[in-house]
Amino acid sequence: MAETEKRIAILGDIHANLEALQAVMEDARQQGVNEYNCVGDIVGYNANPQECVDIVRAHCTAVVRGNHDHYCSGERSLADFQPNAAIAIEWTHRQLDGDSAAWLSSLPLSKNLFQYSFSLVHGTLDMPDQWGYVFDAVDAGAHFAYQTTPVCFHGHTHVPAVFEKVGSRVDRYAAPEPGMRVSLSFGHKYFINVGSVGQPRDGIPKASYAIYEPRSRIIEFRRVDFDIKAAADKIRRAGLPQRLADRLEIGR
Repeated sequence: MAETEKRIAILGDIHANLEALQAVMEDARQQGVNEYNCVGDIVGYNANPQECVDIVRAHCTAVVRGNHDHYCSGERSLADFQPNAAIAIEWTHRQLDGDSAAWLSSLPLSKNLFQYSFSLVHGTLDMPDQWGYVFDAVDAGAHFAYQTTPVCFHGHTHVPAVFEKVGSRVDRYAAPEPGMRVSLSFGHKYFINVGSVGQPRDGIPKASYAIYEPRSRIIEFRRVDFDIKAAADKIRRAGLPQRLADRLEIGR
C-alpha cells in the first residue's frame, strides 16, 4: 500500500483571534490535513489569547516563537512597539495563565524539520531574535544565507508571499491564488510567508494559511471566511484599541 502523502497546515500570526483560528482549523480538517505547524505570534491584538494558545498546544506538532509571544509572556520593555500593539501586549499578558506564559517563553526562535526538508521561523533565520520584516527580495537575501533547508516558512508581515532563490538571484512573487496547487522546483530555495490567520494585512479580510505536501513539494495557499463581527466585538468589549477591531474588516 502506498504511503499517504503528508498534508501539513502551516499557520501563523493567529493573534488571539479565536473565530479565525477555529475557521482555519475546520477548513484544514476538510482539506485532509494530518499535521499542523505554527510560525508564531499566537497571541496579541485580539481578545482570546488563552483559548488560542490552548488550541495550538493541542494540535500543532512544531511551533516557533513570534515577537508577540515573546513580549506577552514576560515583563519586557515595550519601547519599540506602536501604542496600540503595546496596549494589546500588556492586556494579553494579564489574560494568560502562568503555564501558558511559560510555554510561550520557552518556544524556540526557529526549528528545522529535517524529516520534511523545511524549517520554521517567525521573522528571519539570520537574526531571529531581532524580528526582522521581509517585504522584498533584498530583505530575503540576508535570510537565505542562513537557510539550510530547501524550504522555510515564516510570517510576521501578515502578507502571504513567496521568495525564491536560484543561484545568487532572489525574486519575490505574490502568493498563488487560493486553492491553486503549485509545485516547488528542485534545486531552488524558497522562503514562504503563509500570511496571517488572525489579522490579515494584504487587503483581503479572510484568514490566510498554507498547506504543504513535503514529498511532492506542493504548496497551496488557503483563504477562509470567519466571523469578523464577533472577533471585532470582543476586541471592543475587552477595552482594546478600536483600531484593532476596525482593521479586521478591511484586512489592513
